[in-house]
Amino acid sequence: MLTLGLVSGAVGAAYWWEKQLPQRLERAAAEGRLDDCLRYGEQLSALRWLGGRAPQEQNRCRRLKAEQLWRSNARGEALRLQRLLVNSGSSTVADQQRLLTWQRQLEQEALRLYRSGNLDQALAVLRDLNAAHNTEGTALGDQLREDWNRNRFQKERAKQLIPQSRWWEALDALNRIDHPWWKAQTADLRQQVERGIEGLRKQHDAEHDHDSHGSLDSNIPADQLSQRVNAKLSQGKDDWEAFSEACRELGGRVVEAGPETACRR
Repeated sequence: MLTLGLVSGAVGAAYWWEKQLPQRLERAAAEGRLDDCLRYGEQLSALRWLGGRAPQEQNRCRRLKAEQLWRSNARGEALRLQRLLVNSGSSTVADQQRLLTWQRQLEQEALRLYRSGNLDQALAVLRDLNAAHNTEGTALGDQLREDWNRNRFQKERAKQLIPQSRWWEALDALNRIDHPWWKAQTADLRQQVERGIEGLRKQHDAEHDHDSHGSLDSNIPADQLSQRVNAKLSQGKDDWEAFSEACRELGGRVVEAGPETACRR
């Protein structure tokens, strides 16, 4: 009897408290005590087995608190509450739109930070965006990290090729860099490469003029030979290799007479 009485008393107290909670919740929301409001909402949710209608009142608190948190820059927690609201089954179209708007704002902020060269800050923003699902980040964060490392690799590759005077390969590496910040970081490397390529072209032009006006003339069409030589140079071949291969491809052979060289059939 005593135990049954205690159980009956507890159930009665629960019913009484359930009846009190909506009014307390509304008063807390009206007075701006949103933490109390949320706490009462959680208690109402726990008492739903008693027939209470917690979601409507609880979502009111979540909506207000999420907006407050967003304004105070606690964006991860704001999104968590807004997702709870949207997934509750009793949210409004405006609630759903607000969640999408906040998510887009964070994605845009992350992309802006990334383009300005702040990868770590961009990833931190994305962790806020996806805090309720994956604390390590998002698919977008993985993509940004991969693109960042790819740009960094191309810079390092160019730095290794330049001392070897492998100008065309270095240029190819620099051309693969598509991030604005990394492009700025490699501007000096690009100038070195462009100077190296210009030096090769001048050297080739001087040798071509010598071959064309010396006593040993080439009987291969000069424009075809020059075009082939330039193509070989663009592949990273040195001057002699480029000239020899181009000559052979046009059906000629390299003929040397003292300091002069020509391509003849």
